[in-house]
Amino acid sequence: MKFTAGQIAGILDGEVHGNPEIAVHKLAKIEEGEEGSLTFLANPKYTSFIYKTKASVTIVNKSFVPEQHLHTTLIKVEDAYKSFSKLLEYYNQVKNNKVGIEEPIFKSETATYGADVYIGAFAYLGNNVTIGDNVKVYPNVYIGDNVKIGNNVTLFAGAKVYSETIIGNNCVVNSGVVIGADGFGFAPNEDGEFVKVPQTGNVILEDNVDVGAGTTIDRATLGSTILRKGVKLDNQIQIAHNVEIGEHTVIAAQTGIAGSTKIGKHCMIGGQVGIVGHIVIGDNVKIQAQSGIGRNVKDNEVLQGSPALNYGDYNKSYVHFKNLPRIISRIDTLEKKD
Repeated sequence: MKFTAGQIAGILDGEVHGNPEIAVHKLAKIEEGEEGSLTFLANPKYTSFIYKTKASVTIVNKSFVPEQHLHTTLIKVEDAYKSFSKLLEYYNQVKNNKVGIEEPIFKSETATYGADVYIGAFAYLGNNVTIGDNVKVYPNVYIGDNVKIGNNVTLFAGAKVYSETIIGNNCVVNSGVVIGADGFGFAPNEDGEFVKVPQTGNVILEDNVDVGAGTTIDRATLGSTILRKGVKLDNQIQIAHNVEIGEHTVIAAQTGIAGSTKIGKHCMIGGQVGIVGHIVIGDNVKIQAQSGIGRNVKDNEVLQGSPALNYGDYNKSYVHFKNLPRIISRIDTLEKKD
């Protein structure tokens, strides 16, 4: 896809300084820009590169005044970083604007879908599936019986959505995601053998939820596993049965959340965090990477460590931990003097 500087300026409500007809067909970092590429300058640390870049077009702030000759056409905007992000979003919309039904697919006679959908080859739509408008189902996606999917949802290749799942509007489910598999429910019998407990609930994703590649979200034993609106999950996260995650909480990769834990709104959880089951984590909580959470957490706490401590206490303790060999040596010396 090619865009001229003039077209890009129209999308961003910017001003062209240079050749409005010059065309670009790819994106690049400013230090790696070459002919035919579009880049941006937002961080002053990279200003020197604008005089060297071979990028055909560069997005800059309106306040930028060149001090040397430029080889690149400028598009001046109010905020270069935000404008470039907007352009990336627009580019993705154009690139992913697929419509139509490929062949072969399997669609149950009772499955229905709305207007302007895309269903890729080898997709499977089970009994009583309902899909809204502007939904994109990429190849090899499995959608089980009685699944409900809202409008403007994208399911990337190879995603698996088990029966009874409900997905709201404007959600993104990336490749390799499994939604609605059985929770890890087993109970020992009198012989000490573990017997499966039927998992009869479902999973609910509210509006504007993003699920990263390879993430798994288990169905509830009873009731629902729920991700509230605006939740953003990174890749390779495990969400166990009956977990509830509050609005606009974000969770980084390789985190595991055990069953029936409730997490509040606007939380930020780092990578490789482990959270035990049947606890409550409040709103606006921040948990640093690789922490282990084994207790209820109040609103606004900031935690680090395993088991997790208050963030400030952890840092103070870590200073002493690093000095522990020297402290022990001093104690040994004092004991010898006694």
